[in-house]
Amino acid sequence: LRIVSALCIDFLLVPRCNLKICMQSVKCQIAFALPARADKNLSCSFLRHNLKFKLTFCLLLGKTRDSQSARMESEIVPKITKMTVSGKKQSMGFEVPCALAEENGHTNTPQKGLLPEDASVASGVLEAVSKSTLSPQVVQVSEDQNMVPTPAKKSSKAKQQIDVKAELEKRQGGKQLLNLVVIGHVDAGKSTLMGHLLYLLGNVNKRTMHKYEQESKKAGKASFAYAWVLDETGEERERGVTMDVGMTKFETPTKVITLMDAPGHKDFIPNMITGAAQADVAILVVDASRGEFEAGFETGGQTREHGLLVRSLGVTQLAVAVNKMDQVNWQQERFQEITSKLGQFLKQAGFKESDVAYIPTSGLGGENLVTRSQSSDLTQWYKGNCLLEQIDSFKPPQRSVDKPFRLCVADVFKDQGSGFCVTGKIEAGYIQVGERLLAMPPNETCTAKGITLHDEPVDWAAAGDHVSLTLTGMDIIKINVGCVFCDPKEPIKVCTRFRARVLIFNIEVPITKGFPVLLHYQTVSEPATITRLLSILHKSTGEVTKKKPKFLAKGQNALIELQTQRPVALELYKDFKELGRFMLRYSGSTIAAGVVTEKEKILMSL
Repeated sequence: LRIVSALCIDFLLVPRCNLKICMQSVKCQIAFALPARADKNLSCSFLRHNLKFKLTFCLLLGKTRDSQSARMESEIVPKITKMTVSGKKQSMGFEVPCALAEENGHTNTPQKGLLPEDASVASGVLEAVSKSTLSPQVVQVSEDQNMVPTPAKKSSKAKQQIDVKAELEKRQGGKQLLNLVVIGHVDAGKSTLMGHLLYLLGNVNKRTMHKYEQESKKAGKASFAYAWVLDETGEERERGVTMDVGMTKFETPTKVITLMDAPGHKDFIPNMITGAAQADVAILVVDASRGEFEAGFETGGQTREHGLLVRSLGVTQLAVAVNKMDQVNWQQERFQEITSKLGQFLKQAGFKESDVAYIPTSGLGGENLVTRSQSSDLTQWYKGNCLLEQIDSFKPPQRSVDKPFRLCVADVFKDQGSGFCVTGKIEAGYIQVGERLLAMPPNETCTAKGITLHDEPVDWAAAGDHVSLTLTGMDIIKINVGCVFCDPKEPIKVCTRFRARVLIFNIEVPITKGFPVLLHYQTVSEPATITRLLSILHKSTGEVTKKKPKFLAKGQNALIELQTQRPVALELYKDFKELGRFMLRYSGSTIAAGVVTEKEKILMSL
């Protein structure tokens, strides 16, 4: 291995290192046990200067990327935040400059900083080095263990058999659970619309709302008061845009809604995908103002891309909130012009006309949100639902409660006690307090010490629930955003290479063998390469029309082979639809949507 000369500890580039230090007289041996997700070309050296020492871990990326790789998109990722089911966002760890991370071939998934115990170990090494002159040591890199699931340990608490479907009907007073994501072009008024709706529903009291009004007015942004209900971080309020997925809960007459407010700016599309991947239904917010709708809908706007993304990620029901209608005096002609253009596009994107509803609204004025508008300018031509009525009319999807447990980690943070917490949506199965769980990767087991749903401790949770799990029996440093917790008896497969069927969107350059992309899967963003173009398929029948094509163009269906830099936990689309979908992005744009196809084509990482 190369010995590099410079250095500082960088746990952002080398996450989840397990540092073991053996001190023998004046000798210091350092061994690394890297997870399967890390590259193996690792170098280390010591630098002595005025009795101050710095220890560097350098992750040397494997293959030199081609000229296309130099154009790999650099999408800004905001400050790492802790998303709880209550929507509270709290800064944690470091801020990750995603543009730099992606330039070096790393994902923009949140990483933790140096832990106290790691800092003390590193300090011990430096102290030992200061007392002796050491020749450069060879860094030993242990071989990655095969991703073979660890045999399940017996839980100390026996799992009680419960009728999950019956219990789900009883829970929340018989109300159905629905996960709703709000999407749309930047400045369409998404946060203001939903913040005002929450206030009118009583989820935000008058005292808090008055505080937001005073603070926003003092900051020179009086019209942002309702948006601050969901945009809680200082950076979001200062910039006036949503940067991360805000999450909260509210109720309708027949539903319990988990609301996810997704960012609209193109720089935060990865965060928007994370929210959309966890949603059952969506609200697409468009600005009715002259010129603003066109800016969001035409090339370069996010209205089209957001619509394609949510449909590709499995959302079939959509409510279109034609917002800021008060700025065009509630003109029926403007409303019809917008719905006509959107209707054609959404039909092409795969939405059925019967599953799309259009509602004229005013987020700032609160018109047609919770109750039907009394404005004569609107009532003389619009007789449909208000926004809340439309949300209440959505049909919840069938939950996969009978399948093995699966939860994709959206965030991980230290608990006040001895364990740690992970948050995410349960995609399949159910879990009870005291159960043993398997994390893939890193192929480690732990115990669910506690379950929190909507800020309330519960004994169990099932598919569709956004939960926070308190876990024990595992080191937090081994868990990363994107890990999947599963049933140890029926674990999820982990791979670096798989085959998939993809639909190519609007692309500027043809896709060829070796094309670099970013794979967006649930909460994961992972650099990948299209290693093989297997065939072009008929759009309707799926039959092969051409084998081994030299390139793929706009609008084509194809079967391809992908290879990721690090192992990811995937399922076949036919077995777990929620965990078998993914998106491909390149140079700041979404270029394809796909599903994992054949089981025998999924290759284990080692």
